[in-house]
Amino acid sequence: MFTIQEIMDLLPHRYPFLLVDRIVEWEPGRRIVGLKNVTINEPFFVGHFPGHPIMPGVLIVEALAQAGGILALKALGGEKKLAYFAGIDNCRFRRPVVPGDQILLNVTITAHKGPVWKIHGEARVGDALVAEADLTATIRESFGDPTQEGAVK
Repeated sequence: MFTIQEIMDLLPHRYPFLLVDRIVEWEPGRRIVGLKNVTINEPFFVGHFPGHPIMPGVLIVEALAQAGGILALKALGGEKKLAYFAGIDNCRFRRPVVPGDQILLNVTITAHKGPVWKIHGEARVGDALVAEADLTATIRESFGDPTQEGAVK
């Protein structure tokens, strides 16, 4: 449903930190499903781990957060805003993600009040749940300096 160019129009992330390749399902203001294709060419595999490449769990959570950011930003009209991580709860990693896997990023909004958004994310490879977490983010008005007063750090 959304191409990589449409994703890049919403998110400020770029290589090597843009972790959503495509959006395949979208229910405005409710849920989104994204894809992350994991290849051996990912820069983190150089050190995690040599001879036994495993995608770092924190990057799977970041991919879920990016999908959630797309969902929230689309709900706000797609304006140039920035989603800052504010919390990670109930995070669990169920199985390793390796080169050749395609991660399905299922994200649902669980609450929204003002600039604060709460989402539940599940990452799957095939039918297997590989990670899940409840994430909180706050939306800021622009891509300005994140150190400015009021920004979540």
